Amino acid sequence: MLVNNETCVSTKPYFEIPDKHVAEFLEYCDMFIAKTANEPKCMHYIFSFDGNKGHCQECYEDAEGVLAHLQNIDELNRQAMHLATIFRYEVHGPKSELDKLRGPLAFLNPIYYETRCGFRKVLEPTT
Repeated sequence: MLVNNETCVSTKPYFEIPDKHVAEFLEYCDMFIAKTANEPKCMHYIFSFDGNKGHCQECYEDAEGVLAHLQNIDELNRQAMHLATIFRYEVHGPKSELDKLRGPLAFLNPIYYETRCGFRKVLEPTT
């Protein structure tokens, strides 16, 4: 069973980057990370790569966090997207939060996954 009142939403864009643009795209990843780091509802934001395929794992407290992030990176996204193509975009979260994103994210043609069971650990900071 899913934790009661869970609102966490995870987005997962998958990129294909022409080989000649991989190094420049990685530079943009650093800019995306810097721009996203201070978003109050962003829980994690991580890029992974396999050759010229990229993936960004993103997690936000709720749908509002996803929308705030997209607004925050809008200009940077416009600059970087000439280097890569998003070939898959997943959104994971509880139905109540997914429903808030269906209209605003329609331009990305996302695949929605409704979370139904699981838990979230709150880790204590290490010293």
